[in-house]
Amino acid sequence: MSRNTAIIDSFVEAWGARDVDRIVSHFTDDAVYVNVPIEPVHKGRDAIRQAIEGFVAMGEDIDFIVHHTAENPATGVVMNERTDRFKIGGEWMDAAVMGVFELRDGKIAAWRDYFDMAELMKQVS
Repeated sequence: MSRNTAIIDSFVEAWGARDVDRIVSHFTDDAVYVNVPIEPVHKGRDAIRQAIEGFVAMGEDIDFIVHHTAENPATGVVMNERTDRFKIGGEWMDAAVMGVFELRDGKIAAWRDYFDMAELMKQVS
């Protein structure tokens, strides 16, 4: 396993622990997080922290299940196909997610997640 993939695996693991400080420690100060199709774009570690705090507060439990990982070592890009699970009100909600991570000097400089909001909303009733 490469260093960049190990960093992303550590990042995913921190979500399961619901450890906001540990999650945020993976980002550069000037990182950008885009959660397509949700707005706004989060620029900088403080804005990313706020977004993450919202997700962690929303769920009683969180589990990111990584199905596939691909990396381009020449560009510092790691991609993973995941199922992001959030337990809310005693029920699990699952989102099929494609994540793209751009790493710089051992930290995440850009993070983009892509998922289908309509598919997620079908679980809300």
